[in-house]
Amino acid sequence: MTALVSPRVALLADLGESFGVYRMGDDDALLDVVTSANVACGFHAGDPRVMAATVAACVERGVEVGAHPGFGDLVGFGRRALEVTPDQLRADLLYQLGALDAFARTHGTRVRHVTPHGAFGNLVMSEPRYAGAMAGALAAYDPAIAVVTLDGPLAVAARAAGLPVALLALADRAYTEAGTLVRRSEPGAVLTGAVEVARRAVRMVTEGLVRAATGRDIAVTADAILLHGDTPGAVGLARAVRAALLAAGVRIVPLASVLAAPATA
Repeated sequence: MTALVSPRVALLADLGESFGVYRMGDDDALLDVVTSANVACGFHAGDPRVMAATVAACVERGVEVGAHPGFGDLVGFGRRALEVTPDQLRADLLYQLGALDAFARTHGTRVRHVTPHGAFGNLVMSEPRYAGAMAGALAAYDPAIAVVTLDGPLAVAARAAGLPVALLALADRAYTEAGTLVRRSEPGAVLTGAVEVARRAVRMVTEGLVRAATGRDIAVTADAILLHGDTPGAVGLARAVRAALLAAGVRIVPLASVLAAPATA
């Protein structure tokens, strides 16, 4: 049975992932494509100056600001698993969220959503006790903050905590039949062909389906499509996805608009 889908979707990108003199991605170009930004908070990438500049650019372009917390692993770009307790994860999350929200407040806005990065995200999206720690911390900080995540333990924990939840789809990543992402270390995990990625995005939103790596179609809910800023040809991919969605009659809207309106069949 085809999943409930929406004729509107938010477009998100991971931004602010430069650090000092090291440049990552083309944030300026992506800000013309997306409706919401996942801003690195200085742990896996970013630094105070990059965070400040990224928030300022988002506000100037009318792009919603969201937090993209990760493990404290600049060398590994937050993609290496670290041993942490739920309490340690909670403290690291709040530290990063508070730092980014300080920049957001001084620019007249707030952090509107949180979506975890890399190995941090793998942990909270797969382990219920870590998902509960994250959801509890966010609910205590701001019960109106949205959690953007794949379906699974984090979505369940966030809903139980009374937080808004938007389900994330990744058109440029391969899926397993279980609905999880194929590990980046495996061949074919990251898709770089603009035509293929754009078609997948349209199908995710309009049909609620995606072709898994095994060749079987699986159900997926796409409240938001993530556009990776560090994928080869990222800007071209992002523009192709946006153009294909608009051509298919999909409305591209801020995440807040997606959360405010019920999905339609």
